[in-house]
Amino acid sequence: MTAAFEAFALGDVRERQRASGKQSLEFLRRDDMSAGIYVLAKGANDTQSPHTEDELYYVVSGRARFKAGDADREVSSGDTLFVAAELPHRFHSIEEDLVLLVVFAPAKGTRARA
Repeated sequence: MTAAFEAFALGDVRERQRASGKQSLEFLRRDDMSAGIYVLAKGANDTQSPHTEDELYYVVSGRARFKAGDADREVSSGDTLFVAAELPHRFHSIEEDLVLLVVFAPAKGTRARA
């Protein structure tokens, strides 16, 4: 049985992500959604591919540009971005280390490609 309530401290999640040596760390998974932290260093290349699930990003800190489909905009701390399933997107021109909270609905990797 899964917990009806959970709380996550960003510092703890970031420490787990750093210790993993990976850019991203999923810290919550349920059937209908998953959440993770995604970190891109200044000047890094975002090589992600479109996902089969809808996605929400919250910019915790940093500055960069974000391209989704034909749109391209600056993003910084406090911005929230929605990306529909299958839409090509990526962060680029990363000026400051970018720390992102990312939420997938349904959970990442649970929808089959059409």
